[in-house]
Amino acid sequence: MNNAPNSFSSTRKRLMAAAASLAVIGAVGAGALATGTAPVLADAVRVEAPQMPSFADVVEHVSPAVVSVKVKAKIQPTADDGSDDQDGFDNLPDNPQLRQFFKQFRGFGDQGQGGQFGQRHFNHRDHGNGQPRPVAQGSGFFISEDGYLVTNNHVVSEGSDFSVVTNDGKELDAKLIGTDPRTDLAVLKVDGGSKFTYVDFADDSKVRIGDWVVAVGNPFGLGGTVTAGIVSARGRDIGAGPYDDFLQIDASVNRGNSGGPTFNLNGQVIGINTAIFSPSGGSVGIAFDIPASTAKQVVQDLMKSGSVQRGWLGVEIQPVTSDIAESLGLKSDKGALVSSAQDAGPGKKAGIVAGDVITQVDGKDVASPKELARMIGAFAPGKSVDLTVWRNGKGETVKVDLGTLPASDKQASNDDNNKQSAPAAKADTLADLGLTVTKAENGKGLVVTDVDPDSDAADRGIQPGDVITSINSNDVNTTDDVSKAMTDAAKAGRKAVLMQITRDDSNRFVALPVGKG
Repeated sequence: MNNAPNSFSSTRKRLMAAAASLAVIGAVGAGALATGTAPVLADAVRVEAPQMPSFADVVEHVSPAVVSVKVKAKIQPTADDGSDDQDGFDNLPDNPQLRQFFKQFRGFGDQGQGGQFGQRHFNHRDHGNGQPRPVAQGSGFFISEDGYLVTNNHVVSEGSDFSVVTNDGKELDAKLIGTDPRTDLAVLKVDGGSKFTYVDFADDSKVRIGDWVVAVGNPFGLGGTVTAGIVSARGRDIGAGPYDDFLQIDASVNRGNSGGPTFNLNGQVIGINTAIFSPSGGSVGIAFDIPASTAKQVVQDLMKSGSVQRGWLGVEIQPVTSDIAESLGLKSDKGALVSSAQDAGPGKKAGIVAGDVITQVDGKDVASPKELARMIGAFAPGKSVDLTVWRNGKGETVKVDLGTLPASDKQASNDDNNKQSAPAAKADTLADLGLTVTKAENGKGLVVTDVDPDSDAADRGIQPGDVITSINSNDVNTTDDVSKAMTDAAKAGRKAVLMQITRDDSNRFVALPVGKG
């Protein structure tokens, strides 16, 4: 008990000393500026976030292989009336679909907001000296160290003089080696007296939707510009031609990027920028690339001979719809339906006839008419191939020696004298089909004179003036022939019949439901 006061006193003294120390520290903090002592400040906020992949290494290695392509041409004197003819648009064939495509995807027409693809056109008024004037700028890339480079056909198609500007600013003359308008590819050659940095094509079959990609090019003539994105889709068909099989990417691609490469993260070319979709003319994240697999083969042919020789079957084809498959007894809607075989064509010589469905080429399945065109075009002329066709309810094999694809597609005649017109004769009604028909003047087929607008026939595009020539591969010359074909199809358990229609000297097939009007 005697020690308690001393213990309490000692504890009290220690507490008072600690309080005094805290007071001193507080005073020092408050009066730091007055005494010249630096204040103690909190650290700045810093977050250790996951690092995103950088494209810098890829860009550093591939950029020297990418060039800007300059195109000049000798311009003929024209009246400066502001018409679209300044861009060569009026020189295109009178084909609405072709014109619409070039307006939307290839940059012809309005030089401001309306054009929707890659070429950069210049206002080339005639200066009277006959010297070549700039008409286009695009992009390209070296594929060999001795100066071969790839670009788009539509970049060079109007040119007579070509040059390229390398990544380090050197401008070199180039020579046009060859072009392939069907795939929109072209090859130029530069003789620079030195070795060029070049890039390789990738195996685009391994490209997956969602993969990172880097596009390098010359948008709006600005020179080496890099954008990045992902692969958005594969196998796009934009109506450009029979070999449409584009990769879609969302990397920013604009006018002048035409012919430029799109790289994977290994620095390999997976595709060549050729078209964009854009209402404004600028990038909206929808760009289309020619796949490396297509470009590689075409480029090799152009380097070798300056042109591309493709196999030719000589048939007109159309898709197999589910209704058509049902009418023919096919299990799926895959394949290509032959609507006609051209006279003297390899297909007709081998026995291919209208109504055949080509399902395989050398044992490989044919998914669609587009795929058949690509498969046949990949063979060299003279190549013998085995076609599997569906005919009369069973599969058959036909051997065909392919010809050479003509320089221009054979056009059906539009001569009015060749058109089958409806004669002034008694018309019969096919009520179940919603059609009114009459016999053709030559006795072969039935001419459609009227179509019920609420019928399946109308829904499938049958029009007055069409000539029904056969149903399920059986010739049709009377309405009794039609009724018999419908009855036979019903007895066979089929829900539709396949009707062959002739219009303007062209054939096509239409599947109509059995017993429905």
